[in-house]
Amino acid sequence: MTRTSRFLVLLAAVLLLGGVGTVAVLHAADRTARHDKPQQGGPSVATGTVGLTPSGGRLLAFRSMAWGPHRDELATVPADRPNAVRTVSGEKCLRFYAAAGTGVCLRADHGALQDTYHAVILDASLHEVRSVPAAGIPSRARVSPSGHLAAWTVFVAGDTYGGTSFSTRASILDTRTWKLEDNLETFTVIKDGQPYHAQDINVWGVTFAADDNAFYATVATGGQTYLVHGDLAARTLTTLHQNVECPSLSPDGTRIAYKKRVAGAGSASPWRLYVLDLRTGIETATAEQRSVDDQADWSDNSTLVYALPGDTGSDLWSVPADGTGTPAKLLSSAASPSYLG
Repeated sequence: MTRTSRFLVLLAAVLLLGGVGTVAVLHAADRTARHDKPQQGGPSVATGTVGLTPSGGRLLAFRSMAWGPHRDELATVPADRPNAVRTVSGEKCLRFYAAAGTGVCLRADHGALQDTYHAVILDASLHEVRSVPAAGIPSRARVSPSGHLAAWTVFVAGDTYGGTSFSTRASILDTRTWKLEDNLETFTVIKDGQPYHAQDINVWGVTFAADDNAFYATVATGGQTYLVHGDLAARTLTTLHQNVECPSLSPDGTRIAYKKRVAGAGSASPWRLYVLDLRTGIETATAEQRSVDDQADWSDNSTLVYALPGDTGSDLWSVPADGTGTPAKLLSSAASPSYLG
């Protein structure tokens, strides 16, 4: 083979390999572009300014779960028009909650060997104010009505409340002093009027009262779960009611929404959504008959909002808190709701 022939063969091979590479890159880019587009019939999305202190009417803030480039971003819609175009912020969170101009965003940082997690405090303009390392996979988040306290729960072993082989870590951060209670398991548990000690105590699902001291949470021990009243100053957790998980205090401070394990429901779908009257101790089952694995939120003193599995991860549903009515889908492709304003 002459030198010219060898050169032509080499050139053809280079061009062929270059063409294959280009086709592969274009094919991958096309796949990415198609994946990033919202699903047909999915929610309309627009980038814009998202703030936590609305001036033009009440807003519903949430984590957008719609497929596309804005998946996992914080978004808002008018509270009275949840199917309006959602405004997305660019701020991505795995769990989120906000009140009184303060937000807590539980975020994953993807590393080469493993992921790490942080609880990020956001101001009213979604600017990062403080970032605190979180001990595990984000699960729950709450902010006190004043915006002065933020709480989060993470899994430090296991990744579901459905079984028995999980461990949680619940933390509370004061956004005025930045004092951190990193692990609520260090608080004194008062059970049946006496200090209670056990190696298997787990705490999760904080919800705040209005006074920036009292809160409620779930304590699990001895195979049982309890609603506890927390006293931040005294560092105590006092049991109030059995079989309560992921409590959520009503805006008027009189009732707790929670998920309750129901006998015969099965291990795959063990919970039903209930409401507890704190004064009388009376439990009311809501009309939602599906298993709710979420910390429900109150849109007002009458209505609960919660996530259920959906086509893109989860959808938001609502149901009356007094046991009447029927569940209704509120918002598709959404999670972690907070009502602002």
